[in-house]
Amino acid sequence: MHQTWFSLAAVSVLVGSLFSIDRAEAQSMGPDFAKDYEIVDLGSVPGLPPPAGGLVIRADEPNTLYIGGSANGSAGAVYRVGLARDTLGRITSFGCAAISSFASAPNIDGGLFFGPGNVLFYTGYPNNVIGQIAPGATAPTKIIDLGSLGIAGSTGSATVVPSGFAGAGRLKILSYSASTWYDAALVADGAGTYDIVGVSPAIAITGGPEGVVYIPAGNPQFATESILVAEYQTGRVGAYEANANGDPVSGTRRDFVTGLGGAEGAAIDPVTGDFLFSTFGGGNRVVVVRGFTISPTCVGDLNGSGTVDGADLSILLSSWGDCGSCPADLNGDCVVDGADVSILLASWGPCSP
Repeated sequence: MHQTWFSLAAVSVLVGSLFSIDRAEAQSMGPDFAKDYEIVDLGSVPGLPPPAGGLVIRADEPNTLYIGGSANGSAGAVYRVGLARDTLGRITSFGCAAISSFASAPNIDGGLFFGPGNVLFYTGYPNNVIGQIAPGATAPTKIIDLGSLGIAGSTGSATVVPSGFAGAGRLKILSYSASTWYDAALVADGAGTYDIVGVSPAIAITGGPEGVVYIPAGNPQFATESILVAEYQTGRVGAYEANANGDPVSGTRRDFVTGLGGAEGAAIDPVTGDFLFSTFGGGNRVVVVRGFTISPTCVGDLNGSGTVDGADLSILLSSWGDCGSCPADLNGDCVVDGADVSILLASWGPCSP
């Protein structure tokens, strides 16, 4: 009897492993992008309570991933985990900084982003809300009911158009259930958080939209400013051209990634410009797409000057030794040492492009 149980358990583990491998191998780039981009599956975040939700990386904390856990449930929360990078600054794995709880975010879904004032915004499903976590808070500081603003229930994601893009600063809200897109504005409420005003009529998109990011023009196969949308229902990431207000242009959608299980959150790596997304179910994984040539920042530019030079080297040397997690730790191993100097020197000079 004991031997039979062991055999069944072993078979179960083997089948589960094969299923996981199949899911990972099913991921593929869309036909327009296959020759320029590659998929790197980082796997599940160690210690993250599933399902996985939205994710984001701050430019001033490039080796820290913020990600939702226990998504869509009352125990939903935002967690922080370290990231490790190679000599080119590309994310290769979860780093030495162990996962830690950052703030509660009940019902967190695919939307997670830092907005004005470094307020952390998240979308909630199925209660159709946007929550705001002010700097220093460990729980939502403000929650806005989106149904009262005319937004179809329930939301899947939201983001603010980044600086440098058409429509910069505008709030975009995506309804998962209705596959619709809305434009709105954020207005400071005087309490360190924001009201949502001026919601536009809905724009139809597709696929049960979740996470959303903006891609600069000039990256391979992106002739114009574009938008990537994680589509939970279709198991894909879709690419749209963006118009002058930062909204998707109807009829321009192309498959960017296919064969996904539960495409969920979306983020841009501020160091390399690479695209990250999470999966809700489907192994609750974090996946990186490499191949972008236009980066928001560059490896080693520690003072944000646009050039890697002696000032950045001085910052690195002043952080020498064990640092836990700090910007000068360029490879994410929690130590500032010769390996980080090598990365900085390899990026010496003006940041590209």
